Amino acid sequence: MAYDESLAATIRQALAGCDGVTERKMFGGLCFLLNGNMLCGVYRAGGMYRVGKARAGAALALPHVRPMEMTGRPMPGLVDVDAEAFTDPALRDRLMAMALDFVAPMPPK
Repeated sequence: MAYDESLAATIRQALAGCDGVTERKMFGGLCFLLNGNMLCGVYRAGGMYRVGKARAGAALALPHVRPMEMTGRPMPGLVDVDAEAFTDPALRDRLMAMALDFVAPMPPK
């Protein structure tokens, strides 16, 4: 499953000033890692953010956001977003802030 390179470029731009960010092709998409911990990613025509279980409810209340599932199984703490979420800078920034708040304190891998 391919990913949308323009969505990946949008995330790259949002993370341009963050140290410790790497990219890895995973799950048929492209994941962005912070100090080796999954932060967010893109796949097909959408993406995902790792916001953590505590922030999942707040993230799910936002437009274009739904629970993340892989092979029919829920993935707690991850949210799935459609491509329209990437066109709204405020929404994109809010989701990225939630993901960074959750992942940044994790020990490096």
